[in-house]
Amino acid sequence: MKKFTLLSIACSIVAVLLPLKALAVDYSNERLDYEIVYHWGMIWKHAGDATLSIHKTNSGYFSQLVGKTRSWADKVYPVRDTLKCTMNSKLQPLKYEKLTHEKSYYAHDIVSFSYYYGSTKATGTRFRPGKPKTEIALSANCQAYDMVSVFYMLRNLDYSQMSTSKPVSTVIFSGKQKEYLTITYKGKEKIKMRNGTKREAYHIKFRFTQEGGKKSSDNLDAWMSTDAQRIPLLLVGKLPVGEVKCYYK
Repeated sequence: MKKFTLLSIACSIVAVLLPLKALAVDYSNERLDYEIVYHWGMIWKHAGDATLSIHKTNSGYFSQLVGKTRSWADKVYPVRDTLKCTMNSKLQPLKYEKLTHEKSYYAHDIVSFSYYYGSTKATGTRFRPGKPKTEIALSANCQAYDMVSVFYMLRNLDYSQMSTSKPVSTVIFSGKQKEYLTITYKGKEKIKMRNGTKREAYHIKFRFTQEGGKKSSDNLDAWMSTDAQRIPLLLVGKLPVGEVKCYYK
């Protein structure tokens, strides 16, 4: 798995542009808080926290995801990551920004989106300390998303119309590449939350690949609430040793 990817909830929760009926969910001011837990055998350790927020602007929406490790994990591998996304009134991304500070690693990526007759074009700009900035042109013959905007598209889907036997795909733009996301709906399940309560949820599996079908990130599992808010309740990603679980608080 990429470096602490589950701090980036939006990196883990993604959406697809489906020929399905979308729900009329409106976002004005919302804050979702998560606990990031490391699990291996009998070990359960609260390793970090993440907050995803969104508010309405004059022309659309602004969303931000902030993730950080807790004090004990800072001694091993400190993480301070921020994802920002400006969207129009249709929740289409206009500008995506990622600021990464993971131990001694610093990075700043910006993706600027534009749309032409159903296709998406973008310029990805990368900034690294001591190096000249680099730019890359990205394009897709469909609606493309970033690691934040896809989160809201996913929450607007009507899962009652989705088939468990027909995976669907979409495109994700990062600062350096285009990724293909395949989402598979697995049906409704009962899950146990961090506080011991049980919730009914939609189970979704995600697979990320590059051009040619090469795997670009580890697979992820997510469980969404079945109420109108479609809140991600739990995310699980495998690590070389153990797994990371993100619980909605």
